[in-house]
Amino acid sequence: MDPLLESNDTFALKLFRVLGEDISKNVFFSPSSMFSSLAMILMGANGTTASQISQVLSLDKCSSNGRGDVYQGFQSLLTEMNKTNRRHTLKTASSVFVENSFEVLESFKDSCRKLYKAEIENLDFKGAPEQSRQHINTWVAKKTEGDTEELLSPGTVNSNTQLILANAIYFKGNWEKPFNKEDTREMPFKVSKNEKKTVQMMFKKSTFKIYYVEEISTTILLLPYIGNGLNMGIMLPDEHVELRMVENQITYKKLIEWMRLLKTEEEEVEVFLPRFKLEENYDMKDVLCKLGMTDAFEEGRADFSGISSKQGLFLSNVVHKCFVEVSEEGTEAAAPTEIVTMESPLSPKCLLLDHPFFFLIQDDKSEVILFLGRFSSP
Repeated sequence: MDPLLESNDTFALKLFRVLGEDISKNVFFSPSSMFSSLAMILMGANGTTASQISQVLSLDKCSSNGRGDVYQGFQSLLTEMNKTNRRHTLKTASSVFVENSFEVLESFKDSCRKLYKAEIENLDFKGAPEQSRQHINTWVAKKTEGDTEELLSPGTVNSNTQLILANAIYFKGNWEKPFNKEDTREMPFKVSKNEKKTVQMMFKKSTFKIYYVEEISTTILLLPYIGNGLNMGIMLPDEHVELRMVENQITYKKLIEWMRLLKTEEEEVEVFLPRFKLEENYDMKDVLCKLGMTDAFEEGRADFSGISSKQGLFLSNVVHKCFVEVSEEGTEAAAPTEIVTMESPLSPKCLLLDHPFFFLIQDDKSEVILFLGRFSSP
């Protein structure tokens, strides 16, 4: 499983660097949702199209068995993620929507159902594009508990649309140690050196796993969700350190190393965390082309002969919408700082998240990154 997870998390960081080019903007997306969608379409790709998708997904990390390892690995991962005995809600679902004029190969349908538990559906994109768009949006809303109602905006589906992949991921969890609403108060958040905004700052004094990374002058804090299955990891650079510098230093191996070191340290901490809600919508076509996946979107160059025996099938677009809400009780998400150390041994460490920080939601057992984000501005 480790090579697959390395591919997923490496892909996550590559995507983040493109989506987060503007340091002033908030970022939030689900790399595992995107990864599984592209891995699924890879099953039907051949030639250069397949090579480009593999490169974007960093599948060189996997063994020589290649695609087989990826699909079997994701089958195990999705089974683990969708377990119903957890004390939080985490649901994933995938679907492939294809234009009626393209007959999908049974082998592709079988693989999607078996390995991704994905639905395959033909729609009349040519004759009824708007109804098709509404149908897909209804499917996504149902899978994400209504938190992503407009995945496809008006005009994104037209008579030329041929293939749309939809992948939904929904998470709702309560903190193992919830914040008390009575302690929440207004405080300034330093968007930049010259700009401040008022936020509702939550407060919690308790023992948490916390680790200071000297090489990037950054503190990492782990906030577990009830049930100990998932955690939110927050990376807060010292106030004099630019978040961009920290983000540029993050690699898969370093991130895993820091998170593992973090899990060995626990001490009493006063945590000040903004209450926030993010809803981000991304047109991923340009992003994926920038990363090198170009042929899949070009008519005449795309090779999806593993999906349909008819020629001319190409990927119309990849749209990703993600929602997260962090409150006193916990976090709801869909795919979808200054550090003051007290010298007195009687005083706890204080972590004041009053300037931009990097965060992720990670499965504790597999270490896969489910959600990745940056909070830059309220």
